[in-house]
Amino acid sequence: MNLKIRKYNPTLDYENLMKLVQSEGEEWKDYLKPIYRKALESSITYVALIGDELCGYSRSLSDSGLFVWVIDLLVNENRRGLSIGKKLMECILTDFPDIDVFVMSDVDPYYDKLGYEKEGSIFKVTRTHNKT
Repeated sequence: MNLKIRKYNPTLDYENLMKLVQSEGEEWKDYLKPIYRKALESSITYVALIGDELCGYSRSLSDSGLFVWVIDLLVNENRRGLSIGKKLMECILTDFPDIDVFVMSDVDPYYDKLGYEKEGSIFKVTRTHNKT
């Protein structure tokens, strides 16, 4: 396997990345919105390629160098089990060696398998309508 991981290039990668996201089905439909393109460009985004096939990506945010938050990590279903996700995570650790990296995920067993420590949990803040 000739795996290459590099920083995201909007001109080269956007269409193929959207095909990957679309292949995940309904759960990832919000990522197909045009605004996500801006999110990719303003984030720390890496893509994984085997030959010309974009087979995975990660998207992270930094809060001014205090922490890095991994927001998205996706590997093509047909390419899972090849350590591509792990290698995408290693890129973040390599590029940010002195900063704590945290993952926001609902796929805890995967990160447990990688040996990451769980710290707390995350919650979605919802709007409630108070009727008085």
